[in-house]
Amino acid sequence: MTDFQPLGGTVLTLGRVVLEPLAEEHLEPLRTACAADQDVWEIYPVCMLGQHFDVSAAELLLPASRPCFAIIDKKLSQVVGMTRYINPDPYGVVEIGNTYISPAVRGIGFNNQLKRLMLDHAFACGYRKVEFRVDTRNKRSIAAVLKLGAQQEGVLRKNRVTWTGYQRDTAVFGLLREDWDDRERQSQQN
Repeated sequence: MTDFQPLGGTVLTLGRVVLEPLAEEHLEPLRTACAADQDVWEIYPVCMLGQHFDVSAAELLLPASRPCFAIIDKKLSQVVGMTRYINPDPYGVVEIGNTYISPAVRGIGFNNQLKRLMLDHAFACGYRKVEFRVDTRNKRSIAAVLKLGAQQEGVLRKNRVTWTGYQRDTAVFGLLREDWDDRERQSQQN
């Protein structure tokens, strides 16, 4: 059995992306970043707007078994979102989720750098597989996960009730360490 290293508690950096363990000092800048896209919260499981922000943010600060990061853009010198590792298990599988990035950094390769950083870190910590679970209505996130090389493994029908009361279908994607390593080798050769 692999001795898994902790996924949180460390600062991660790649290009202009910096991931810092989420702390109280990040909350007000995160509130501002989350307010930059009012419409997206309709398809998220939780809401990070208005009166919902404090309750949701408090939950993000809680468990060390679900390390959450503030996403900082070095170029802008500001918090532009959040992300976390979810449900690491003793068999080497962990999920990346609860990811939100501000419209200010969308469409410029920022999310790709962010996910590369998180994937590299998870695999370096001994995990053999990373999963992504995405609301089937979230076409942008599905496209981004597929672009990373993850394979869709199925759809969980009406498996989660969102903050709006909507019963969402969740697409499950997986990326194995060997597939990621092969993909990285190929990109370095090109």
